[in-house]
Amino acid sequence: MPAPQPPPPYIPNHLVWAILATLFCCLPGGIVAIVYAARVDGKVAAGDIAGARSDSENAKLWSMISIGFPAALFVLYFLFLLFAGAIGAINN
Repeated sequence: MPAPQPPPPYIPNHLVWAILATLFCCLPGGIVAIVYAARVDGKVAAGDIAGARSDSENAKLWSMISIGFPAALFVLYFLFLLFAGAIGAINN
């Protein structure tokens, strides 16, 4: 009788964050994140733990880029409007 195999380690795939980033923030970066996230579970099942960890980190990175870049643009636009309004109020 063969010895029981230990369960594979849990590696998060970050698929939910990738989908949310795609729907609400940045479509191209979110699609890249979804592709990486979709590969994680298959690599864990195949025993490629290093590849699964790499794809998990890439999915997380692209999700954060896809969320952070539009958020940063929004903040910069808000600051531009704030300063433009302040300068307009000073000139009047």
